[in-house]
Amino acid sequence: MVGYAVNGKMTEMTKQLTVAFRAPENLQVTATVDPANNYKVNVSATALYETNFKVYFGENPNETPVTFLEGQTVSYVYATTGTYNVRVVAQSGGAATSQQIVPVTIVDPILLPLTFESPTINYNWFNFDGGNVTVINNPQANGINTSSKVAKMVKNAGQPWGGSFLTLSSNIDFSANKIFRMKVFSPRVGARVLLKVENSANGSINFEKEVATTVANAWEDMVFDYRAINAAQNYNRIVIIFDNGTVGNGSANFTFLMDDIRLVNSLPLSLPLDFESTSTNYNWFDFDGGNATVVTNPQSNGINTSSRVGRMIKNAGQPWGGSFLTLNQPMDFSTNKVFRMKVFSPRVGAKVLLKVENSANAGINFEKEVTTSIANAWEDLVFDYSGINAANVYDRVVLIFELGTPGDGSANFTFLFDDIRLTNTFPVAIPLNFEYPVTYGWFDFDGGNVTVVNNSQSGGINTSAKVAKMIKNPGQPWGGSFLTLTQPINFAISRTFKMKVFSPRAGARVLLKVENSSNPSQNFEREVATTVAGAWEELTFDYGAINTSLVYDRVVVIFDLGTPGDGSANFTFLFDDLRLH
Repeated sequence: MVGYAVNGKMTEMTKQLTVAFRAPENLQVTATVDPANNYKVNVSATALYETNFKVYFGENPNETPVTFLEGQTVSYVYATTGTYNVRVVAQSGGAATSQQIVPVTIVDPILLPLTFESPTINYNWFNFDGGNVTVINNPQANGINTSSKVAKMVKNAGQPWGGSFLTLSSNIDFSANKIFRMKVFSPRVGARVLLKVENSANGSINFEKEVATTVANAWEDMVFDYRAINAAQNYNRIVIIFDNGTVGNGSANFTFLMDDIRLVNSLPLSLPLDFESTSTNYNWFDFDGGNATVVTNPQSNGINTSSRVGRMIKNAGQPWGGSFLTLNQPMDFSTNKVFRMKVFSPRVGAKVLLKVENSANAGINFEKEVTTSIANAWEDLVFDYSGINAANVYDRVVLIFELGTPGDGSANFTFLFDDIRLTNTFPVAIPLNFEYPVTYGWFDFDGGNVTVVNNSQSGGINTSAKVAKMIKNPGQPWGGSFLTLTQPINFAISRTFKMKVFSPRAGARVLLKVENSSNPSQNFEREVATTVAGAWEELTFDYGAINTSLVYDRVVVIFDLGTPGDGSANFTFLFDDLRLH
């Protein structure tokens, strides 16, 4: 500092002056996880007397801070889950600073689909009343599920409703997808699997479906149809209960695996094929004149009153014209090797070929052909697949009607089909052609004896491989045999029986009787006589007067009623192809 007098003299003095900035005050830091990205944090800050801010996100110990101004938001995406200390430093115009540390927790959300593969998701199942779920390494990495991790449910002793639930990080979106799928490994067939969704704040808001397992000790992809759910409600909890209504015991019989819980918008294409689902795309591929579509059942009667069926029109084209359908998963021939299919044919004797193929290699295939035995009525055809190589993969079904004959698109080449399914037994039902490897269970009485044998008289109108042989031995004049069927005879089809008979003599009387197996007094019978000897002929039995309001599930056959047999060739008869016509 310099001072001047009026005479021009001056005085000077030096004094040290310190200039300092005030430290920022009232620092407020906001650090929030981004709603669209659970690994992203957004940071902003305010303070008094600050000039700018620096932020350290806390993942890298040697990180370079990011500078930002008040009113700005800076973001950072973490590589892994965990709790991080976000440190914000408020800077002044000088050296003075203020800082605040805000902890931020980064977690993986629990959302559909549930695959159990993420090591960073906390699958926090809540177990209740005996249910216990854990996430484990997949002990059954095979078949349709070779993933690394699965969930295991052990149903221990507790309540019949024992199970587990998992609360998700957000509500389930049912706006477009309403079909749940879940892979399940069950120790037994028929185990009931309940999948329920709830509102975690109000358990009375819920929806559930229960289905049963169809295979044992193998993965299957179960389907839960949620199309009836009220999608306007909020559901953020999944509940799983196995065998609801049965108390578990914690054994292997009550240990289940589950995986890949997900929502889709269509039902799977797999056996059985009943064509009832409007959410399934039955994408038949037509070739060389065949044309298959799904239609409203125009013949809802007899053994098939379902709403929808398949219709095959064989148009002009090649003799092998048909259609095929590729399934979403391979068919399981490990235990079931008998195909059943309901068919409505315009005529008797129409050939029906059912073939399975590998869609990636059509050279891997198996087929069987059978013929219709009635016209203008539903019948349940049987295809014996006992010779199939079950080690191969088959995921395609091929249908050809009248292989070898070109169609013309007329009513004569229009067929209906439905309920294509695999079973493990052959039916004992009308029509009886004795071709299936099944124990027919004829009950012989008073001298009659029926066995199924190779056709020793293959010729004329009957060249089939197997027939029934009746020997009438000494006994009573009414000696014969009866067969109890697995289902009642459907006389809505017809009231006329046909049966092929090979008799050693003309004039042999053949009685065909039907009974109620629980009440044999409910019966009806007709007797006709053979007209040729030493050759096959087809006999006709007029059942027009039968009381169709009664149930008949037993067939009785007696040859030469009123005459005792002697077991000789003169009392040995063959019969085959017993059917309604």
